[in-house]
Amino acid sequence: MLSLSELNNKVKEYFEAESFTGTPHQLYEPIDYTLAQGGKRIRPAMLLAATQMFGGDIETARYAAIGIETFHNFTLLHDDLMDKSPMRRGKPTVYRKWDENTAILSGDAMNILAWRYFLRTPHHNLHRILRTFEKTSMEICEGQQYDMNFETQNNVTIDEYMEMIRLKTAVMLGGALKIGALYADANDNDMELLYDFGIKIGLAFQLRDDLLDVYGDTATFGKQTGTDIRDNKKTYLLLSSINKASSQQKERLMQLFSVSDGDQTAKVKEVIDIYNALDIRSEVENAINNLHNEALTKLNTISQPDNNKAPLYELTQQLLNRQI
Repeated sequence: MLSLSELNNKVKEYFEAESFTGTPHQLYEPIDYTLAQGGKRIRPAMLLAATQMFGGDIETARYAAIGIETFHNFTLLHDDLMDKSPMRRGKPTVYRKWDENTAILSGDAMNILAWRYFLRTPHHNLHRILRTFEKTSMEICEGQQYDMNFETQNNVTIDEYMEMIRLKTAVMLGGALKIGALYADANDNDMELLYDFGIKIGLAFQLRDDLLDVYGDTATFGKQTGTDIRDNKKTYLLLSSINKASSQQKERLMQLFSVSDGDQTAKVKEVIDIYNALDIRSEVENAINNLHNEALTKLNTISQPDNNKAPLYELTQQLLNRQI
């Protein structure tokens, strides 16, 4: 049974063995640039952890692990372009390093590469694996559209926001786990528990990301902080603040989140001051802890020895403890 660090090393080995170069180089260089950065590579590690949890050979899931991470990175290329994010993992985003058309086309190519990787390994569950990947991919697009809708939609509720991040972020973690379990012929009940575990962890992960965007350190976070505030994003922090705010605070928040010009540094500071006055950070931390506990309940119920689940327990703790 490989530990989480050993699974991470496997993922690293898999990617180092692959070549993402080709011609025309203008298409492939941004792909190589993106995938060479590494990142946390949580999704492929989760996929492999699920395969070995149920007694499967992780080598059968090798190319699926590469595929799911390639797809995830494809979504980031387009996401960064839509959000006009200048940095990713401490480096310029693809559309900033090259241009917008390059980010679109290289992202499209990464999407195709992801499917190609999934098709490389014959498996008797391949149809179910591909159906799971297809469903996950489409839900991510749906989540992205909801996120875009929220930019102009007033009165977004916390429940609507949680559904959006379930689709945009959490289903990828749940999908990775379910795909990994399919390579090991896990029973349907255990697969659904594992999928639900991934959803809860994914929701907690995104709420932690929301928190890091406001309170994180740019050097360790790898992205510019305060971006969600600058971009007028309706995050869990904002929606919770609106629910708790006095009429005066609520009015001021609505004013601040209706403008995109002027002194953005002053805007970010004022919004954070309101968050601090309402103790929103603690509220988000409580929500993260609740999701974490719900996730562990799902994982504990799966009919496998705790030793088999050890990498996922460790990963859960790491995600929960991402530093502000």
